[in-house]
Amino acid sequence: MRSIAFYGSSLVSAYWNGAATYYRGMIRALAGLGYRVTFYEPDVYDRQKNRDIDPPDWCRVVVYDGTSEALKRAAAEAGQADIVVKCSGVGYEDDLLLAEVLRAARPDALRVFWDVDAPATLAEMQAAPDHPLRRALGSLGLVLTYGGGDPVVAAYRALGARECVPIYNALDPETHHPVAPQDRFVGDLAFLGNRLPDRDARVEEFFTRPAHAVPGARFLLGGSGWHDRPFPPNVHRLGHVGTADHNALNGSPRMVLNIARDSMAANGFSPATRVFEAAGAGACLVTDAWEGIELFLMPDREVLVARDGQDVADLLRSVGHERARLMGEAALRRVLSEHTYAHRAAQAHALFERHPGRMEAAE
Repeated sequence: MRSIAFYGSSLVSAYWNGAATYYRGMIRALAGLGYRVTFYEPDVYDRQKNRDIDPPDWCRVVVYDGTSEALKRAAAEAGQADIVVKCSGVGYEDDLLLAEVLRAARPDALRVFWDVDAPATLAEMQAAPDHPLRRALGSLGLVLTYGGGDPVVAAYRALGARECVPIYNALDPETHHPVAPQDRFVGDLAFLGNRLPDRDARVEEFFTRPAHAVPGARFLLGGSGWHDRPFPPNVHRLGHVGTADHNALNGSPRMVLNIARDSMAANGFSPATRVFEAAGAGACLVTDAWEGIELFLMPDREVLVARDGQDVADLLRSVGHERARLMGEAALRRVLSEHTYAHRAAQAHALFERHPGRMEAAE
């Protein structure tokens, strides 16, 4: 059984931490393949005060204080692992953590950088030739990303990565699945996402503009940061929606909207976790247009694609409840057959097994 030391933002809290669903799905599935995973996360940004799951039985969780000394102690434990994973966007002293983890890793361990926001990470490295991660790329055995396709792979290789492979977001059917609708989430179109600077303009186009255009429709807005943003009266703010309510929020409205961040939309091949969460709940998903969507869901059969807010408004007027139901059922079938975290973990396992410098499995 091989061991993984996994350094990320948080496994036990999704509070301002969109990568939580991805981490949970991947690590649970890797544990199912026999990996022993320890997840190291810093106690920062009030995440530990806003846990939405208890430490699971399929992963050991180590929470370290937000101090450099505690970070170094946690990083030193990387020396016990066969595979050492440093994720992007940990949120506390990322550069120091990278240096300490790589210093502690055994010479025969596989060193992995797992990027959960490749467009942002690449932009930082391309702007700074002396960026710590850019300098470290040559010492890493593998770069994994949760999206980006060929453009991200080419960019990482150009900066010196030995190998870069996308391991896309997916569905954990034990966590996200159809449930009975709830009255509080009934509506015509729901969008769930925290307010971020590189999402603001696209929310205005794909959510606010249709709300103005179809005043008789009921719009639901979940996520943090929207309290001071003006919306028309048919938009109902839900505030932060805990992960325990995501299935009901995805399964109750007629349609669910996905809006990519600017960088993800521009790059393409970057389905958000919410795409698979919604499909897993049997939702009729409307997504803004981005290159590569057909690799995951087939437009007009398993997902509705909108080029702009006018398209969203037109879909609200033309797609009735029966077609929406059939679309959601088709999406659910597709993600269960091709896009679960079991599929993604099998891909990661194959990479770990064949990659040079790996440890042989310990009995």
